[in-house]
This record gives sequence, structure tokens and C-alpha cells, in this order.
Amino acid sequence: MTKHKIYTMSFASVYPHYVTKAERKGSTKAEVDEIIRWLTGYSQNEFETQLEKKTDFETFFIEAPQMNPSRKLIKGVVCGVRVENIEEPTMQEIRYLDKMIDELAKGKAMEKILRK
Repeated sequence: MTKHKIYTMSFASVYPHYVTKAERKGSTKAEVDEIIRWLTGYSQNEFETQLEKKTDFETFFIEAPQMNPSRKLIKGVVCGVRVENIEEPTMQEIRYLDKMIDELAKGKAMEKILRK
């Protein structure tokens, strides 16, 4: 079985799109970074290093220091698929992030996005 092309794409190549989507709706790059750090456990420096290394999506999530256990509370539809029903673990992590960025772009409060 071949891997989805997102797995081999550099996280750094998609990251600006997350930021643009958020900023277009009045949110900030700092908020996008906070979501990514919350989800993955990367420090800001570790995250920036991953961007500089142009780490692919699969490696980005595999090497994440500590995936947040509260991410399992993320529910909803991204690209027509319910994130809670995705069986492939790495794809589910990617879609959790997509869902959180969507929530940010829709103006949802950070406390709710971060499942506090």
C-alpha cells in the first residue's frame, strides 16, 4: 500500500498555509504555533528546528516529543471525514491539526480549541 502524499511533504511547505488561513480570519501566527506545540509537545525552538530541517509530515509527528492526550477529545469533520474515525494514526494526527486550525480560523476561543 502506498503512503498518502502528505506524509512525504515537508511540514514547512504547508505551515505557511496554516498561518495564512488563521491570519485571514483575524488570528495570529503565534496562535497557530501554540496549537502545534499543544498538539505535539514540541517547544518553540524544537518546532522551528523541524521547520528549518524541512521535516516531512510523517517524521514530524513520529518525532513529536509528547502528543497531547487531550487530542482524542477533538471531534468533527475535516475534508469530509470524521477525525475520530480515522484509523491510520499518522493521518489522524494530521487531521487533528487541520481541525484545530479550522476552529481557529472560525474564531473559536483558544481555551476551547486546546480542550481546556
